[in-house]
Amino acid sequence: MATPNGSSFLPEEDLLSPILGELKRAVREYTTATTEATCPDVRQMFTNLTTDTLSLQGEFFNMMKQQNMYTAGTHALKYDVDKQHKQAQQSVQKTRETINQKTSSMGAYAHNPNVAPHATNVSPTSYM
Repeated sequence: MATPNGSSFLPEEDLLSPILGELKRAVREYTTATTEATCPDVRQMFTNLTTDTLSLQGEFFNMMKQQNMYTAGTHALKYDVDKQHKQAQQSVQKTRETINQKTSSMGAYAHNPNVAPHATNVSPTSYM
């Protein structure tokens, strides 16, 4: 809100920082929704929302940084980033191995865990 002389009650940085925070929060929420969605269409919708919001957050962050409204933290060492990346890759690999191990023991129902082994005339998956 502007005062009679045209200035703002708060500095522009104080007005924009909460928006940046909300974009970051929205990304977290969409990511959680993506991981919890059982319907492929809903999962894809939240994946798209996450990607779009990440892009918008990045643009907003860059705009604030260019206008010296945001100070980035210290730079990480390449070694530390590479180490974290390698650990994450190993974790993903172990998770995939566990999933493959568990689903291979399920037999014919391995690729559709939402279908009960003896279900007949199953209705389509709900969006809820």
